[in-house]
Amino acid sequence: MRISDILAGTWRDIALALVLLTRLPLPRLPEAAFARQAQAGWAFPLVGIAVAAPACALGAFAIHLGLPPAVAAGLVLAAQVMLTGAMHEDGLADSADGLWGGMTRARRLEIMKDSRIGSYGVLALILCTGLRWAALAALIETQAWGAVLATALLSRAGMPALMAALPHARAGGLSHAVGRPGRGTALSAAALALVLALLLSGSAAVAAAFWAGLAVLGMGALARAKLGGQTGDILGASQQLAEIAALLAFLSLGGAS
Repeated sequence: MRISDILAGTWRDIALALVLLTRLPLPRLPEAAFARQAQAGWAFPLVGIAVAAPACALGAFAIHLGLPPAVAAGLVLAAQVMLTGAMHEDGLADSADGLWGGMTRARRLEIMKDSRIGSYGVLALILCTGLRWAALAALIETQAWGAVLATALLSRAGMPALMAALPHARAGGLSHAVGRPGRGTALSAAALALVLALLLSGSAAVAAAFWAGLAVLGMGALARAKLGGQTGDILGASQQLAEIAALLAFLSLGGAS
């Protein structure tokens, strides 16, 4: 295979990952490209950089203007929500409603498919957003921007692993349409995220990766027990929980080292 073909395939996978996980204005991809949606999972961590970099730039500008870290953190959060279309937050809310609001597997899946949000979902969004906001504000106060970028990478590295490890919980939905990546794709995503996180934040990235991975593992175990597999909502919830875990790990270690 020629180098030009490899590069073209790499860029196509990155574009696919961006289409799947963001609301960025991207050129329309040919229909044939979507056959590689599952294989493009290795590029999911790179989406984190595409989302977090402009958000961090906005936060840094806010600090430059003299605004307090809490305000800058709010702007960073708002920018990321806008760039992703709040798809991960939506997955978190739906997962909370379904996993705790239904008594049977079928009822849980039914609740998760419902566009309305319940009390569990509201509380999950309030608590998780509050934790993210507070942790971001503390990291921004110490100018630990590398840790914020590394968190965006690490929090998206677990999604391909869940997709590969768990079957689809339903015969439909976004996750089913994307497909299941192979183990090599999942390992590539994890390795890419860890290497880039180490470059951005130093050795603290190892602890952050460990706790983010533990959060994803816990989410996967819960999804297997209550749903028999994963859905797009579960993947979104895993990203949110992994992000919180990584942020708190960086915060406990003083940010980048």
